[in-house]
Order: sequence, then structure tokens, then C-alpha cells
Amino acid sequence: MSAPDFHPADARYAERVRASFARQTAMATIGASIVDVQPGQVAVELPYAAHLTQQHGFLHGGILGAALDSACGYAASTLMPAEAGVLSIEYKINFLAPAKGQRFRLVGTVVKQGRTISVVEGRAYAIDGDREKLVATMHTTLMTVTGRDDVKH
Repeated sequence: MSAPDFHPADARYAERVRASFARQTAMATIGASIVDVQPGQVAVELPYAAHLTQQHGFLHGGILGAALDSACGYAASTLMPAEAGVLSIEYKINFLAPAKGQRFRLVGTVVKQGRTISVVEGRAYAIDGDREKLVATMHTTLMTVTGRDDVKH
């Protein structure tokens, strides 16, 4: 999915998104890093790690879902005002193939930007050498949050 043609409300959106991602201890725990930030699109990478797998040696679906949810949330965040936060209010994930690879690329792309509610599509790819395979898709609905001390940008 290519990056949409959106115009962010905050000129410093990329810096803000990267700083917020850096505060996510869950993503640090699994070794995920943000690798690209564009208006309406964010890519996260996650290296293969044996301690993140399920019983067959594939990346656990819960780990894949958490990282893909973050990519989707930050994609929506790129278009929000500087003072706004974002919370997922619903998502559906489809596992298309076993998540087996040397690393994983998770991309969130905004489909519909709204003032309060945004819709984002996510795609997860397993990368093995020079081969890339789509292993999961996600459909996410996110809420813009302002004026709350416990939900910050």
C-alpha cells in the first residue's frame, strides 16, 4: 500500500511520533523500532527473536498484533494536532500465513482521517533474505483524544 496524500496538522509530526514511540516500553521489550514516518503512514520493524515465538517457532500472533497496532496508531497520529493523543478502539486482524522470517515489517496506512475517529489499514510482512511475504492484515479504528492528562501525544 503506498503512502496516502495527507497533510499533517502538526509540522513536527515525525519528531513527535518518534518521541512517543520511544516511550512505549512494550515496543522496546519486543525489540520493535520505528523505521519510517510519513503523513498517514508509519512503518515499524521487528527482528525475529526465539523468545517471541509460539510453539511452532513462528512469531506469536499477539506480538505481531501488538506491533501492527502500534504502526496503525502512529499512522493516525501523524495527521493529528500536536496536543492530541490516539487510542485504538477496535481492530480486526487476519493471519494469512505463518509469521516466519528473519525480521518483520509492519506498516499502518490511514484510509480515512477524521476529526474524532480515523480508520487505518495495517499490513505485516515477514522478511527472509530478499523475500518479503504478507503474513497478516489489520483493520483498525482509532479515536483522537485531547484534554486528558493520562493520554498524551
